[in-house]
Amino acid sequence: MSLLANGLVEAGHNVTLFASGDSKSPAKVVSAFAEAPSSRIGMASPELLHALTCLERADDFDVINDHSGPLAAAVGCATDTPVVHTVHGPLGGEPGVIYQLLANASHRLNLISISMNQRRPKPDLPWVANCPNALDLAAYSVGDHDGGYLLFLGRMCAEKGAHRAIEVARAAGLPLKLAGKKQDVAEREYFDKYVTPGLGGGIEYLGEVSQSEKLVLLQDARATLFPIEWEEPFGLVMIESMACGTPVIATRRGAVPEVVAEGRGGVIVEHHTEMVGALAEAKKLDPMDCRRYVEEKFSARRMVADYVAAYELVTGKRDRPAPELVAP
Repeated sequence: MSLLANGLVEAGHNVTLFASGDSKSPAKVVSAFAEAPSSRIGMASPELLHALTCLERADDFDVINDHSGPLAAAVGCATDTPVVHTVHGPLGGEPGVIYQLLANASHRLNLISISMNQRRPKPDLPWVANCPNALDLAAYSVGDHDGGYLLFLGRMCAEKGAHRAIEVARAAGLPLKLAGKKQDVAEREYFDKYVTPGLGGGIEYLGEVSQSEKLVLLQDARATLFPIEWEEPFGLVMIESMACGTPVIATRRGAVPEVVAEGRGGVIVEHHTEMVGALAEAKKLDPMDCRRYVEEKFSARRMVADYVAAYELVTGKRDRPAPELVAP
């Protein structure tokens, strides 16, 4: 969360960022790893080592904000320093069970969601704030959208729905560019079975792309397809697309209704088969209004203010607000 750390420093706070040694930040950087252990993300040992590097110095801080997963959240409950833990993944199945057990075992667990929908499986956990993700908007600009193609950005898996994007593009008679990770065995198996047969004839897989390549893709696309079939906790691709003035056409799952403003940022459909019909509606949207919407709702300044309010709450500097209700 370099954007958060940088924003806190800019707002005048004294920030120590626990990250890999190659990280660049105006905050003071303390590292458990010389380089980011990207190939081991999600594994228990790197997350635990990362958290312990911070927690052994817990007395140095007024508040700790952890982003390292449930194992780190468990360890954080053992310190007297207030800890807030941002939940970045879905809470269905085992993750939700783990967080519930942690809440039952310790009154020190303080959780932050990134969307209200993320809370739905476990609405009674000790939520202290909802802090949606944000963008460094200076890195995004509105493009000409003259590429004439549809765009899909995301991991190669059934939940994200690259194969459904191909189906939409075929039905619409439009080119489609797909980009995203397919490193894991399951991702490669999904890709070979469901994506590869649909390639060709204007349907192109670009692999994993750099940030600069992604920006060009977003700026030139006619629309970004987001045909998910799972409870997406947030969906950063959607705000990246809208920040470039590119409308999002998404299925009504997970946090989509919280992220996409219908009539400004995109079109929400009930099923991916409705996306072809939604293209005409998406084309009517003003690219600059898409951008303005993201500036209003997903700026770094707004995110920093949300987190500061959460920190003040757990340190006793702010009154506890009334419970937030999960939207139906």
